[in-house]
Amino acid sequence: MVNLAAAFANEGISAFRFDFAGNGDSEGSFQYGNYYREVDDLRSVMQYFEQEKRPVTAIIGHSKGGNVVLFYASRFKDVDNVVNLSGRFDLRRGIEGRLGKDYLKRIKQYGFIDVANRKGNIEYRVTEESLMDRLTTDTSAACLLIPQTCRVLTIHGSGDKIVPTEDAMEFAKHIFNHKLHIIEGADHEYTSHQNELSSVVLNFVQSGSSHDNAQSENKSRRSFL
Repeated sequence: MVNLAAAFANEGISAFRFDFAGNGDSEGSFQYGNYYREVDDLRSVMQYFEQEKRPVTAIIGHSKGGNVVLFYASRFKDVDNVVNLSGRFDLRRGIEGRLGKDYLKRIKQYGFIDVANRKGNIEYRVTEESLMDRLTTDTSAACLLIPQTCRVLTIHGSGDKIVPTEDAMEFAKHIFNHKLHIIEGADHEYTSHQNELSSVVLNFVQSGSSHDNAQSENKSRRSFL
């Protein structure tokens, strides 16, 4: 996302990146689910730029952030362009790989599951409440609520081993004004495909800016790590 922000800067477009509460350098505790808490974080940022009279051209999210920007667009109608990078449509998938087998049984027994890294250090705790939040979050219903006036671009790598490309196809089926771009061979982080990623996103946002007659020096965008 740093390279993507730099690509926008080279085109004279402001890019603002931030960490959600409990992530990266932001304060607070990490939550496994709580997608709509992060929507509220994004809302606060959007309102700040609105107060500063800096129009937001587009919002961009990667992985979980991809879901967050889509959920934002479904709840608030103040964004015209959304970019979903490698978001997960079916939030029931990918859990066992992170929490292990019988995760539902264990979390109901103990109330939480601690997730450790390869060195055995605890990275974060998944509570039963946060897990249930993820399992009951309806991506399909949210996507159907995104207005047709909102342009949505989903980008996904064909070599993504974390979120399958089938999820990208589902977004295309459920969002009215949607464009899908598959980057051949790209992994979940677009490690070797940064240039193509930046080019596709930049073209999409710039075409949206022209369509909305929003070509101004104070354009502001949102990207997610």
